[in-house]
Amino acid sequence: MIAGDILGERARIHPDKTALVYVPTGQRLSYAQLNEMTMRVAHVWTEQLGLGKGDRIGILAQNSIENVCAFFAAGKTGVVIVPLNARQTAHELAYVVEDAGLAALMYETQFAGVAEALSSGREAMKLLALEGPQWATAMACADPRGFRNTGCGAEDIYCLLYTSGTTGKPKGVMLPHRMIVWNAYNTAISWQIRDSDVIPIFTPMYHAGGLTVFLTPGLLLGCTIVLHRKFDASEVWRTVEPERVSILMAVPTIFKMLMEAPEFATCNAESVRWCVSGGAPLPLYIIEAYLKRGILFKQGYGLTEVGVNCFAMSDEDARRKLGSIGKPFLFTGAKRIDELGREVTDDIGELCLKGLHVSLGYWRNPAATAAALDAEGWFHTGDKARVDEDGFYYIAGRAKDMFISGGVNVYPAEVEAELLLHPGVEDAAVIGVEHAKWGEVGAAFVVLRSGVNASGESLGEFLSKSLARYKVPQHFLFVHELPRTAFGKVMKPELQRQFVERSQRSS
Repeated sequence: MIAGDILGERARIHPDKTALVYVPTGQRLSYAQLNEMTMRVAHVWTEQLGLGKGDRIGILAQNSIENVCAFFAAGKTGVVIVPLNARQTAHELAYVVEDAGLAALMYETQFAGVAEALSSGREAMKLLALEGPQWATAMACADPRGFRNTGCGAEDIYCLLYTSGTTGKPKGVMLPHRMIVWNAYNTAISWQIRDSDVIPIFTPMYHAGGLTVFLTPGLLLGCTIVLHRKFDASEVWRTVEPERVSILMAVPTIFKMLMEAPEFATCNAESVRWCVSGGAPLPLYIIEAYLKRGILFKQGYGLTEVGVNCFAMSDEDARRKLGSIGKPFLFTGAKRIDELGREVTDDIGELCLKGLHVSLGYWRNPAATAAALDAEGWFHTGDKARVDEDGFYYIAGRAKDMFISGGVNVYPAEVEAELLLHPGVEDAAVIGVEHAKWGEVGAAFVVLRSGVNASGESLGEFLSKSLARYKVPQHFLFVHELPRTAFGKVMKPELQRQFVERSQRSS
């Protein structure tokens, strides 16, 4: 397996093809131009900042051309890139900076205050602004003609991506060069991406979704990437027709916002081949709305630790297997196990994955690595899954989200999927809460669609038509919105807190 200079290899083959369109400025870069700029960034790292293979450099920025170049410079230098969450405070980021042991930090000037706070007490950490005279001088002095790639091995770390840390401190996932390249190859092949595809990136590049769902596969294959600085539903639709966008990737909350934008009904979207959603259950009414517009929906599955793309399905299967994440990628091992580690074939079990797409584990955290990655190379995802008679996988929920009611396992994702089939339900999440008789019962947090009136009793009756009685929540709480992370995942610890708070007020 080769090291990860994906951009350099594609620029060698198709130098003149358009690689990147930057929406805020309209700038268009060919593969040769983007690669030259990336080599300049690599030169800045190695010659001006004195960084070498294995050193860690942080980047604190929104989506930008410089951000793209920094990510691919890691493939040329062996310097490990550590994207920092641009929405977090200096206090929140301090742990990541310390844990990663950053030798340098690149930042956009709007985050100068945060960068200065992070550098306080860390005199050895070098700072470099991505804008202004300092950056212009650094790039002008960088000579791409004299740059030579650093030799990197397949297992050398390419980047550290820190988990969201919704429970406890975030952990740094070690993504090696092998994983970056293999996931890009396998996504391009298994998703049947074409070199003619035009793919927008509007999810944040400090997240695995923004970096590796379609950015790395797209540039590996020779596609054109349309880069948005941040998500703006109207802006996304306004670029679809002129750029001939063909694939859209997002989480359900973003697809909902895209659907609610005024341009959704009027935009010429005939170029869009399909959309792919991940990160959370996708409500059926959203799928139906896009299908009415002639846009096909697929659902994806992945984790930062095993690659954000691990399953695939054909266009035909996407229509007939609603709710499925598809079948495992080529050369991807998948199995389900019970609580004792025994493989199960006809029941819900924890999904384990194995292959070249699996990470090295967690940075400086051997205990967490050993708990997730066993001696045979199987990564225990913590997600429960079932498989139908045709071999298609369905996610039943997180293992830690599962609760036991009257001695029987209940998987919230299964209940949530049924709730989302109700025509009046816009969004829903289910948690397990204490119960004197049954140990635990379900509590459903429900967001109703505008103008809809529904009661907990009516929703319970609806669920009883498709679910066993013990799976039907005993509590229904109606809210305006669900608390979610930056990438759309429901923060269930916050729902637990809200439930306790409401219970205390009513007692």
